[in-house]
Amino acid sequence: MTSSLTVAIAVPLEAELVEQIRAVDPSVTVRYEPELLPPERFPADHSGDPDFKRTPGQEERYWAMLNSAQVLYGFPNENPAGLARIARENPHLQWIHAMAAGAGGAVKASGLDQETLQKFRITTSAGVHAPPLAEFAALGILNGFKRSAELAKDQAAKVWPELRIPTRLVNGSTLVVTGLGEIGLETARIARALGMKVSGTKRSVEHIDGIDHVVDNAGLPGLLATADAVVNTLPGTAFTEKLFNREVFAAMKPGTVFINVGRGTVVDEEALLEALDNGQVSYACLDVFAVEPLPQDNPLWEHPKVMVSPHTSALSAAENRLITERFCSNLRTFLDGGDLPHLVDTVHFY
Repeated sequence: MTSSLTVAIAVPLEAELVEQIRAVDPSVTVRYEPELLPPERFPADHSGDPDFKRTPGQEERYWAMLNSAQVLYGFPNENPAGLARIARENPHLQWIHAMAAGAGGAVKASGLDQETLQKFRITTSAGVHAPPLAEFAALGILNGFKRSAELAKDQAAKVWPELRIPTRLVNGSTLVVTGLGEIGLETARIARALGMKVSGTKRSVEHIDGIDHVVDNAGLPGLLATADAVVNTLPGTAFTEKLFNREVFAAMKPGTVFINVGRGTVVDEEALLEALDNGQVSYACLDVFAVEPLPQDNPLWEHPKVMVSPHTSALSAAENRLITERFCSNLRTFLDGGDLPHLVDTVHFY
């Protein structure tokens, strides 16, 4: 690709992981100035401490560092405005690696036109978050089947019910996964280990080992008629907005457990609330919402059949290491002139 390359690290990162990037190839110069970056408050806190402020001199150094590079690790200031600025100011920019799996939303929010977006590539960290998201989905399935919300309520009230209520058996039940990408397939793997039968959706319908039926979104209602649990992993696009509407929830059999680890815009929340109240959905485990943070007056907060997670299910102590490993692999591919994986679709923004 090039005889020499400069990589600038735009977000907080542990020193040993910076060295891991340096070790990819001797032709690569890695610029990393931790004093210019907000300290992490927790592992993989890519935005860092919001109270951190650069001096005018530090601000100038930060942008000079980023503008000297052909490759960026992270969006500048980890926000759409930073992406828009670097796209305008850095004529050498060839590639940015985003920390998020769903970086398309930030790219869209940057307001960059197609001509500008074609000047460099943006890759995501898709797949890095598959294990924690799939584990969270499994938690949601087990919570719904094993009545954990009712158990917690009884424990808080110190109630020992006279009538013992059976729980549902996960083994032998049916799961539908919307979006059989890396997250969906990892969810399916865990579900099969629990003894579940798995079907799901994919934009391009094809046979997938271990998946009973694969359909596109048009075939989703037919799958839902036999599903005991549904896990959504789909990104938020014009094609998926409010995919889970009244008609789709009505196609579910009564008592379905619903988990959303994709994007909140895929679900019509009013329709979900109706499905919860009429028993079509027996339990919902939600990590994402149409508006985030979830407004205080949103009824999902206090619904007895809902678990609210503040869009944190993808986070893990291993995240920085896993993203760095993905970036290093991509960097090797980039240096060798190969095709980068997980490019942001700048038309549909996912």
